[in-house]
Amino acid sequence: MAQNATIYKVELSVSDMDRHYYETHKLTVAKHPSETDERLMIRLVAFALNAHEHLELTKGLSTDDEPDIWQKSLSGEIDLWVALGLPSEKVMRQSCSKASSVIVYPYGGRTAEVWWDKVKNATTRFDNLQVINLSEADTAALAELASRSMKLQVNIQDGEVMVSCGESLVYLNPVIWKGAA
Repeated sequence: MAQNATIYKVELSVSDMDRHYYETHKLTVAKHPSETDERLMIRLVAFALNAHEHLELTKGLSTDDEPDIWQKSLSGEIDLWVALGLPSEKVMRQSCSKASSVIVYPYGGRTAEVWWDKVKNATTRFDNLQVINLSEADTAALAELASRSMKLQVNIQDGEVMVSCGESLVYLNPVIWKGAA
């Protein structure tokens, strides 16, 4: 028998001083049975880093042809495609052809570094692709914040990210491995 997704209720307050974006999003997040707390929290941080009134969480792991997060224009074109993990060069190529802008957030420490060494030369032709790494220590600390009902405050300034949940604070320092041209 297949397991069902676990539902998380999240109040995500974003204060992005770099982009002058200040908003609270009430999100209902379905955590796929194979998804870890770490990946769930990375998904929420990626949402905060790209927050916009039209940004949406997708079915994610449940579908192969959708990113984890996307933003569509009013006419239906994909403006932003956000993927988590270590996608293949083929998946990144297809994503870059479908969306105006693509951001990949790899994580997993040494595994992510090995993946990047393998695919980085193939990504140089994609002007609309960004790759932003999150360290293993940062994402492990994020996973500790996960609960079924969360009030997260994400502050972003000068590229640094502070995530707070109740009395807990986690500081993230995303590293740009590839910037958009």
